[in-house]
Amino acid sequence: MSIETFLIEIESRKKKDLARLSKELDEKGTTIQNQRDTQLKEIQERFANEAKLKSERELARIIESARLQAKKILFDAINANLESAFDVIKQETKNYVKSPEYKKTLETMVNTSKKKLGQNIIVHCHEEDRTVLKDMGVTIGSTIQTLGGIIAENKDGKKELDLTFEELLRTHEDEVKGFLTERTS
Repeated sequence: MSIETFLIEIESRKKKDLARLSKELDEKGTTIQNQRDTQLKEIQERFANEAKLKSERELARIIESARLQAKKILFDAINANLESAFDVIKQETKNYVKSPEYKKTLETMVNTSKKKLGQNIIVHCHEEDRTVLKDMGVTIGSTIQTLGGIIAENKDGKKELDLTFEELLRTHEDEVKGFLTERTS
């Protein structure tokens, strides 16, 4: 073989090797490009899903916060309405104490106290009721600060019955609130 043939063959091999290497390089480049595109798409999808989840959670948190705030506003309004109603009840009670029916209420309270505590009771009341209760033949005890009503106790002081309007209102507060809430709804 001559040198020229040998050089041509080397040149031919070189071209083939370069073509093969160029083809391999193109294939690897395409593979790398496809892998990069796939990974980029996966990353974008993952971040889009995470962003969607975070935004949904934030939206749910905002909605729940708004619901709680609305409930608080409603609760505050109901309480303000109830307090106003209780103020009206107290004012009406003050007016009732000045009426003739109040004397009958005191008699009923005394009779109830005698039934529960015995005939010999001591009655504590506010100053304005002392004369009415003395006329009923009841032993009068100390003066108390109340809108109206009495506190009765048996002679030995072991049993007590609180029939003051404040105590009656307090013990029936849930019923009154239920009634008022129904009326305002």
